[in-house]
Amino acid sequence: MFGDLFSLKPLPDAKEKVPSDRVPAEYAKWRWKMFMGMYLGYVVFYFTRKNESFVRPLLGSDLGLDIMQLGMLGTIMYITYGVGKFLNGILADRCNIRAFMAIGLMGAALVNLAFPSSPSLICLYVLWGLNGIFQSMGFPPVAKGLVHWFAPKERATKWTLWSSSHTCGAFLIGIIASWCLGNHLETISSWCLQHNLALFSSCCLFLQGLGWKLVFYISGSIALLTSIALLFTLTDKPESVGLPKIEDYMNDKMPVKAESDMSHGEILKKYIFGNKFLWMLAFAYIFVYFVRFAALDWTTKFMVDCGYSHGAAAGYLVAMPLLGMPGGIVAGIIADKYFKGRCTPINIIYLVLLAVSAWLFYQSVLAHDTFMPYIYSAAIGFLVDGPQNLVGGVQTSRVTVQQAASAATGFTGMFGYLGAVLSGAGAAWIITNYSWNGFFLSIVLASVISIVLISFTAKQEAVSEDSNGKV
Repeated sequence: MFGDLFSLKPLPDAKEKVPSDRVPAEYAKWRWKMFMGMYLGYVVFYFTRKNESFVRPLLGSDLGLDIMQLGMLGTIMYITYGVGKFLNGILADRCNIRAFMAIGLMGAALVNLAFPSSPSLICLYVLWGLNGIFQSMGFPPVAKGLVHWFAPKERATKWTLWSSSHTCGAFLIGIIASWCLGNHLETISSWCLQHNLALFSSCCLFLQGLGWKLVFYISGSIALLTSIALLFTLTDKPESVGLPKIEDYMNDKMPVKAESDMSHGEILKKYIFGNKFLWMLAFAYIFVYFVRFAALDWTTKFMVDCGYSHGAAAGYLVAMPLLGMPGGIVAGIIADKYFKGRCTPINIIYLVLLAVSAWLFYQSVLAHDTFMPYIYSAAIGFLVDGPQNLVGGVQTSRVTVQQAASAATGFTGMFGYLGAVLSGAGAAWIITNYSWNGFFLSIVLASVISIVLISFTAKQEAVSEDSNGKV
């Protein structure tokens, strides 16, 4: 039985169908379980991915890594993640959600537990590249789950609500990292000594001595436990538990439907590689992701270079993902309620404000302001999550067929992580040659390019709405 939990084969349709009078209750139960399992699972994926961003200054100083070597560490992970996201997207459409997501998280957990003990820079690169492969197994099964368990008419809201898991995970690991890098364990150790708890005091001092390594050990341990929990929480499509298809249950049509006799290869050729609107979104996603990861990955380093302490810099950075959670959700609600599901208008609004916020953040840190960096950091987080969620998620799922949802989001995601690659070594090169001024100018420029590319899809979104999603 335990071996079956790790089988990647699609779960077969249940032999016994749920009685019609029990379908609403069973659907409500399973939709809740699937949504929360995929949400919390992806939160923990971010524990094992973004922890490096919060400890990057200490990682560099402790291991003697310069800014280009630190940038290369992130670049390698983004390359393996981006390519893996597309390949695993194709694979996930033909596998079951439960095992695919759990195995990916378990692999990421093991990599994080091994990372602090790496004996060389090459080993660090290999492990973090391997982490990118496991990380790329997180989103494709979620994309499949969202299109099979939630109807198109509710998908923008549900998708952006789920997408807050990105920023929730980054926020929580920021809290954990800030706590680990502070003097809290030393304070607890002193309290233990005062109350004759010498053993607990010694344990606290030992953990304090681990420094940045403790962040990886905590992340890896939580991820390992969560991956096991996913095996007993998730399932596959509704049919695998005896429920009808979501379009039948919700009486809602798919925006795009494939011909019934098309093979998987023919679906990929027509609705992925031959879909010009998907290509447009993919290119736009490069620049959206550059902004997203450049802002999140390099903010701590920038603030430390400007004289802020490591703990204070991590504390300021927490505001970014914290406000990202409602930012993405609000974007989805506005798209559904005010633009009839069209994402182009709200994406443009968000990106304009994002460019302004990034530049104001740069100026406030240079001025050593104690309050405004929080405000602008929060604004960046709020605004970047809108286009990040809509372009590569909701819009992508609306211009392709249900049978290729994982592949389509993996396709745009692969291009997005090309932008993430540029935010690693590319941003390091910009900082080295053009200082932090050039870095923040590049964020503004990337926002503008994203606006131009996304604007080309405005008419097509209106056409899709009128013509029932013909591509």
